[in-house]
Amino acid sequence: MSGSEKTWARGPLAALAVLASAAPAAADAQIYISELRYPSGPIEGSDPLVGLPMPRATAPEYRAHLLWNLRAGLNVAALSCQFSPYLRTVANYNAILAHHSRELASAYTVLEGYFRRINGRNGPRSFDQYSTNTYNGFSTMEAQFGFCQTAARLGKEALATPKGQFGQFAAQRFRELRASLTPVPDGYGFNRAPIVLTPIALGPRDCSGLPRDQRRACEGQR
Repeated sequence: MSGSEKTWARGPLAALAVLASAAPAAADAQIYISELRYPSGPIEGSDPLVGLPMPRATAPEYRAHLLWNLRAGLNVAALSCQFSPYLRTVANYNAILAHHSRELASAYTVLEGYFRRINGRNGPRSFDQYSTNTYNGFSTMEAQFGFCQTAARLGKEALATPKGQFGQFAAQRFRELRASLTPVPDGYGFNRAPIVLTPIALGPRDCSGLPRDQRRACEGQR
């Protein structure tokens, strides 16, 4: 297993607790002027959109797979979205680890059992490869702002989700996180109606105060 997974095995709260100090308290942040819209709706753990293939997985293993992918996505956001402390991706991710520690520890145990069942002695190594590739699956450059904004919003909502319901939250919201990896332009700059300015009507020019030679030229221009 990787160092992060070994840490998780030693203690759920220590696992993947992100390196950076907590960001200062702040109001909700908005990177884009207009809210981005991504495909949403329930998703099953067996959906290929969730992540890597899980051959011969059972229903509980698929649920753990879905939960683990959501956690991994929020972890990647905590690491890569620190350019904006107002998103609070670090502080909220660490709080999620504590708030939903039981479900996360259970998902880890289920996945560890899955890879041992499927790969025997190579189970730990397979789990390590699965974890690494899962993290890499959330890497993005072109869509970083959209991904960070979506992950920040989902992180805040996950903290408001009661303990024991994190799996249900993942089933309802994970599709948005995966969709946010696709670049989307800010609709404000492309869809807003252009501003139409009313022409300014100027009155006749007053030439009376000018010297005689300049007054004639001025009156000729009116």
